[in-house]
Amino acid sequence: MDSKFNLCLFTAIILLLPAGINAEETVLILKYPRPHSEKDTRHIYRIRLLDLALQKTSGEYGKLKIEYSSEQMSQSRAIVMIKNNSGIDLIALPTSKQREEKLLPVRIPVLKGLLGYRIFIIRSEDRNKFSRIRNFDELKQFSAGSGHDWLDSDILAHNGVNVSKSSNYEGLFMMLRPGRFDYFPRGVNEAFDEIESRKANFKDIEVERSLALHYPFPVYFFVRKDNTALAARIEKGLRIAISDGSFRRLFNRYNGEYIRKAAINKRKIFRLNNPLLTDETPIREKELWLNW
Repeated sequence: MDSKFNLCLFTAIILLLPAGINAEETVLILKYPRPHSEKDTRHIYRIRLLDLALQKTSGEYGKLKIEYSSEQMSQSRAIVMIKNNSGIDLIALPTSKQREEKLLPVRIPVLKGLLGYRIFIIRSEDRNKFSRIRNFDELKQFSAGSGHDWLDSDILAHNGVNVSKSSNYEGLFMMLRPGRFDYFPRGVNEAFDEIESRKANFKDIEVERSLALHYPFPVYFFVRKDNTALAARIEKGLRIAISDGSFRRLFNRYNGEYIRKAAINKRKIFRLNNPLLTDETPIREKELWLNW
């Protein structure tokens, strides 16, 4: 079956099925972009949560199967492919005004705001330098690394941080080692796995222990602008999962250990402004966010 999925056609497809074929046996395909590094495990929880939302609504809408694209791609390329209906159906990404103009967001933070708590990957030799930082002005004397199409780059720069960018995710670790920047701000859910998966080749980097940044930074599922039925289905499934506790259990299973290791309440937290958010950001829906 064509992988370019349009959920709006689903009802019509079911009505046209030959007699004797059970609608529940029909499985449509959703294409999700393959991460642009084999060591990038951030997508796993997002896919599990998407699958949970689809399972919660399968009785009403039918079954869906999630498949990765055949090739790796950057965030910016995935956005273009979704917008142009070119073989990718959806992606989970941090939001911005520009992204919400291009694509249709499902405004439920899939990480409950966790990605906005940033801890640092640093060179081990710089551990004492960072432990002596007392305020944000002192941190701004150091440079941060970030992806060229990551929203973090714009947020950090807006708050006066000197940012070195790379179009290559793996390249950022290579740039940190010789000091092309001083620290790599990563989400609480990212940093520890990134260190662990690279320890064979990067024995001289570690997670910094005393500092953190925080800015509101929701990650949403995004679909094509006209795919309102798919967006509605995902939102309905997520809200069912929030109500019955399965969202929280899945979140804790994949992120609870990272939260414990990060010990955010023992760090100096520098709170930054995120100028990229829209007025529709559901800040007031407290049940959607971590309560730290």
